[in-house]
Amino acid sequence: MAPPRGPLRRYYTPYEVAMHNTPDDCWVSFLGGVYNLTDLIKANQGALAAPLIAAAGQDLTHWFDPTTKDPKRHICPATHIERFYTPMGRFIHVPPPEPMCNWDTSFGLPWWRDAKKYQIGLLSARTRVIRVRNVLTDQEDQIEVPCEEKLVEIRERYLELNAHAKSYTWKALVRDPNGDTHVFQELDLNLTLEENGVPDETPVFEDHHVPTDYFIPVLHVYWNDDLTVA
Repeated sequence: MAPPRGPLRRYYTPYEVAMHNTPDDCWVSFLGGVYNLTDLIKANQGALAAPLIAAAGQDLTHWFDPTTKDPKRHICPATHIERFYTPMGRFIHVPPPEPMCNWDTSFGLPWWRDAKKYQIGLLSARTRVIRVRNVLTDQEDQIEVPCEEKLVEIRERYLELNAHAKSYTWKALVRDPNGDTHVFQELDLNLTLEENGVPDETPVFEDHHVPTDYFIPVLHVYWNDDLTVA
């Protein structure tokens, strides 16, 4: 089994984004990305920041055109001029509805196109809940994780609950690919849970109108006794 590689991309759950919902800590998501707009709002305080502050912690995909990646446009019924559609109120870097000679464009790229500056990761397309049982202490924790994350990334989340998380071997009961039985085996930190044979069965439960928390898969962590220090 190859040594675990650190994550190249970072996924966030909608709940994690929702926790950052103030003017001093403003995250939003749209079109699959997660953006930290805190510095943008601090540098552009005023009426144009109000819609973003009101939407802090939320998904703004419905504000944007998935083809152009820009805010949606419409034809103004009064002027018959095409302009950005902002029923929530004009926000930072959206030009005025009417042509103006004093509109300052020195900001360069609008924030929604400046992924290098503002994007901090990707929004998980689907999350799942898992249980992590510490065999040494018999303690069990429940964690919501993105389905796209590799186990090495999930381990980083578990570090918040167990400072020695990197000193454990991860195992789970998975379906034997050579038969209909299940086997208890070590998990590959470089693979996702699905790739490790721990499928997300939430859609199956939903199709059969069974509560999604009826069965939550459990990962067992075994202490390696390698004398590491947190």
